[in-house]
Amino acid sequence: MISFTPGDEQQLVIDTVRRFASEQLRPLAHDADEQRSTPAEVLTRGWELGLLHNAIPEALGGIADAQAALTGALALEELAAGDVALGWHLLLPATFAVPLARAGSDAQRERWLTPLLEGGYAPLSAALIEPTWDFDPTALQTVAFADGDEYLLTGLKGYVARANDAAALLVYARVGDELAAFIVPRDSAGVAVLDREQHMGLRALPTYQVRFDGVWLPAASRLPGTIEPLLDRSRVALAASAVGVARGAYEYARAYALQREAFGRPIAQNQSIAFMLAEMAIEIDAARLLAWEAAWRLDRGLPAMREAALAAQYADEMVLMVTDRAVQILGGHGYIREYPVERWLREARGFPTFLGLAIV
Repeated sequence: MISFTPGDEQQLVIDTVRRFASEQLRPLAHDADEQRSTPAEVLTRGWELGLLHNAIPEALGGIADAQAALTGALALEELAAGDVALGWHLLLPATFAVPLARAGSDAQRERWLTPLLEGGYAPLSAALIEPTWDFDPTALQTVAFADGDEYLLTGLKGYVARANDAAALLVYARVGDELAAFIVPRDSAGVAVLDREQHMGLRALPTYQVRFDGVWLPAASRLPGTIEPLLDRSRVALAASAVGVARGAYEYARAYALQREAFGRPIAQNQSIAFMLAEMAIEIDAARLLAWEAAWRLDRGLPAMREAALAAQYADEMVLMVTDRAVQILGGHGYIREYPVERWLREARGFPTFLGLAIV
């Protein structure tokens, strides 16, 4: 049975991350978005929270317990409530490390995972999304062909965070009818990092298109484990992050409505505003519970494809509705860049396209 009360350690994670997000991320979010960059000291301070270690089993050098996915969802909600771009930038190495922990070989973990856990922040990244209108993570156009003890990798990826300075990328590709993942050093022959992408949101997180033009890889670069469950972990991460963005927008709009007066009373007392706030709160709670259920199933090794897909789909629509209504509640102020709700709306618009940018 799912418990709706976080355990003591989970509550500690919530409190710690919430304090970090409110004190460190939220005050920097506007300037980071305008300047399209993340201050390095934020990544250093955030790394000290040990959130990646909370996602990696103790046997592999981390401190994860049996509820790692659920704890990760709780942490991602808090980070996204501060700022989703900065939060995902901080947890970018997890998109590389968690798949290695879940599906990598002992040699791959020793080469890449152990130094990451023992060292400081490193911009290791993953490449899943493809810049096509019909992108389907289960039918990728990036392909790898086996040739003896090597693979030949060809394709084009988009939304590859920090691709310009990542030492290696975890590249998802199709091998026959199977979904596979390969560790690709960025300096491999045939790897070309293209210009930085220009997005409506997530502007503090630099992403790039990357072309793989006949890249030869040793067979040992392929992760031997099953890859499909990693997509479910990303969907849960996106759902939890969407809840965080929506919660931030809701709380900001509610506070504004309580202090903003029109015709001698707070606008929160107007029925139209009160109803909007109530519906926003309902939708946030519903999306959160869907994310928690999917994470709960992941933690117990149960099939979670359906639950993760439902959570992500519901959260995609919820976060757009909530942030749009936050802009409406602020009226003209909601359209001004100095107020955070317009940024939250821009970021909410992209959630259906963000698969692979976060993972639990």
